[in-house]
Amino acid sequence: MRELNSLGVTSVIDAGGGAQNYPDDYEVIDKLHKDGELTLRIAYNLFTQKPKEELKDFATWSTKVKPGDGDDTYRHNGAGEMLVYSAADFEDFRVARPDMPPEMEGDLEPVIRLLAERRWPWRMHATYDQTIGRALDVFEKVNRDIPLQGLNWFFDHAETISERNIDRIAALGGGIAVQHRMAFQGEYFVERYGAKAAEATPPIKRMMAAGLPVGAGTDATRVASYNPWVSLSWLVTSKTVGGLTLYPVRNRLDRETALRLWTEKNTWFSNEVGKKGQIKKGQLADLALLSDDYFSVPEDEIAHLRSVLTVLGGKIVYGEDDYGALAPIAPKAMPDWSPVATFGGHYRKDETAKKLASACGCASSCGVHGHDHAAALGANVPAADVQSFWGRWAAVAGRSDRNAGPGRSTGTGIYMFHFPFSDLPLKPHRMMQQCEGLNLG
Repeated sequence: MRELNSLGVTSVIDAGGGAQNYPDDYEVIDKLHKDGELTLRIAYNLFTQKPKEELKDFATWSTKVKPGDGDDTYRHNGAGEMLVYSAADFEDFRVARPDMPPEMEGDLEPVIRLLAERRWPWRMHATYDQTIGRALDVFEKVNRDIPLQGLNWFFDHAETISERNIDRIAALGGGIAVQHRMAFQGEYFVERYGAKAAEATPPIKRMMAAGLPVGAGTDATRVASYNPWVSLSWLVTSKTVGGLTLYPVRNRLDRETALRLWTEKNTWFSNEVGKKGQIKKGQLADLALLSDDYFSVPEDEIAHLRSVLTVLGGKIVYGEDDYGALAPIAPKAMPDWSPVATFGGHYRKDETAKKLASACGCASSCGVHGHDHAAALGANVPAADVQSFWGRWAAVAGRSDRNAGPGRSTGTGIYMFHFPFSDLPLKPHRMMQQCEGLNLG
């Protein structure tokens, strides 16, 4: 929680996950809430745990809890993002799009009927338009018997959604939550489907033009970073963390629109419209004072913003620099070997750059090693130069063994690679994707 507070985050929507059974696996969060120790507002969705027993899960849970149960700090938010396993495609663009099995609709319909009857909002994971189209067939069928309007249901991700399916969602009163998975997998998508196909993945402006509720998030922590500023950077610049520009200018968002998707617009997805998301009278007193001005910093600096003071409900939950003394003392990270105990949290450019300076001959901006990725990818850089990015990976805090093979660096304990890129089975942009966001100590 403190790590997210350090990035200015005051609220999250938990989309659930595997091996998170309700209520047993929620007892820790429930205790933190009862003890007044939560420093984030959490709206949680329930994610089915048993393939072919999804209906049973939701039928049981809907007798124990209902959407909205809780308070402004910790509350239930509905079902998802897994509704039925047979309807779950994946987001790995290194492999071909999966076809959902023929039983998908038969599995999904009784679950949607139950949720609609009991007025449970839901969110549904769907990467591809084909999956979305088949799910919408089910939603439209149920809607003929039980209206879905007012349920605040939505799809997650929707990178390849078509205009037709956007309009179908709008007609049913649904929304779309987008995440910055393309910032981490954009190169893979382009390799498989081409740069043209990637120009609107997802087509956020088209969604907004259709009048859909659209919100932005991260899908952290498995497929993307939890850092909101990395997501905002992608929304504004359209660049992957490896430096590839994905979208033409017409498909990018201005800074204010991107920020509103992250704040005010997201309240629809947690059923809290008018309660938070803006700094105004009558709304919850949540705010963050940033390390720099989001609206004026160079675009390549957006990803490196952080909070120096975070307030939740009028109470300071995080502070650093001049505000450090005002913040509560954070508990020690557990276990002792946790990377958080060693590295302190998300990569910080200013701190890490100083530690890497002796190992790097470049001065241009880079989230990994002080280089301009896009320029370097197209340049003829000598791999023999061990001081350069394209030479050996010797850029670690403290001492580094240039003669080491793949493995653990002698300086920091982070897994690094100490050989020329010409020896690698991966392409440079993939290496950068793996290293982006690491705090080198």
